[in-house]
Amino acid sequence: MLKGTPFHSKTSALCQSHEWQRWSGYLTAASYELHHEWEYHAIRGSTAMIDISPLYKYRITGPDAERLLNRVVTRDVSKCAVNQVFYTPWCDEAGKVIDDGTLQRFSEQDFRLTAAGPNLHWLCENAYGMDVSIEDESAQVAALALQGPTSREVLKQVTDANLDRLGYFRMTCANVGDIPITISRTGFTGDLGYELWLNPEHAESLWDKLMDVGQIYGLRPVGMYALGLARIEAGLILTAVDYISSHHALIESQTSSPFELGLGWAVSLGKGNFVGRKALMAEKQRGPTWHFVGLELDWPSLERLYEAIGMAPQAPHIAWGTSVPLYDGRKQVGYATSGCYSPILKKYIGLATVEADYSRLGTQMMMEVTVNHQRKQAPVRVVKTPFFDPERKRI
Repeated sequence: MLKGTPFHSKTSALCQSHEWQRWSGYLTAASYELHHEWEYHAIRGSTAMIDISPLYKYRITGPDAERLLNRVVTRDVSKCAVNQVFYTPWCDEAGKVIDDGTLQRFSEQDFRLTAAGPNLHWLCENAYGMDVSIEDESAQVAALALQGPTSREVLKQVTDANLDRLGYFRMTCANVGDIPITISRTGFTGDLGYELWLNPEHAESLWDKLMDVGQIYGLRPVGMYALGLARIEAGLILTAVDYISSHHALIESQTSSPFELGLGWAVSLGKGNFVGRKALMAEKQRGPTWHFVGLELDWPSLERLYEAIGMAPQAPHIAWGTSVPLYDGRKQVGYATSGCYSPILKKYIGLATVEADYSRLGTQMMMEVTVNHQRKQAPVRVVKTPFFDPERKRI
């Protein structure tokens, strides 16, 4: 049976659409209103409040905590300072990505790793013989994201933290009244934003406080539909959509390396041995076969396809996440993994995996589109990601 998050009593009362999605065994709102338009604009224009409690969370402590993490993840954990957050993937021995998430460092021997999927067994396997404790605290930590240009002002009204000095991908301990929380300047929207981590017993009280003070700043509860649009605009990958975990892949060709996913910057080959290092060193030398890119669809061409059958062009109002072929002539050269019509950019954009020769900016190819149940093709070109990258995100 699906569970409710610590915020479920609040989210369920506000979910007018009654549209829900499954996330790691929990119910999460797909859209609170009958249409998610205003929820999306809260992310980009005011403040969005998003329940992210279903994330898997692992507390890793002890003298060998850093040693374990350096063995497992591709980043150099020794360079992660106390109160800093790293984004990182982790791989199997073949250098293929198992999962990705954030690593929070509380002290020299105290970390929290967040993940999209269950990774406890994998962590314990790699910790054999080490002086380290690994706790699955997924159910013991509630999490709430505040994202958008007024999110800092909302938090300032309720917390004692000095948010003006909290840097990008940094974190701090704070209090909201008598509620102790951890605030990290992170998120999945590509905008200014924060994530709040707390004991579930305080979840409802925190929600109410933020809703009360947030009204004058345009705060809205936001569901997965609006978040899906924002994360594509930000060019952020999503497991089981943009790549398949190597632990779930049925054949080798379904797997992806960090280099193939555009995460080469997060691979520290010089830090010493770690899981997958040998395979990744070889791939770095020869170059990846596939590249992860951003695409922009030629809208006038799509209009003409619809005009030919007497219809106005149809743009998806929610993000899609299915494999869509890309062609150069009759040759398939890759596949789009997710896409959407961006409300703020007024463009049809997508994320894709393509052969290395087709990854250069400006490269054109054809994407399969369905027009009134018929398979057609529309031109797309490779563009820089993130599609949307506001300066306020890092300032």
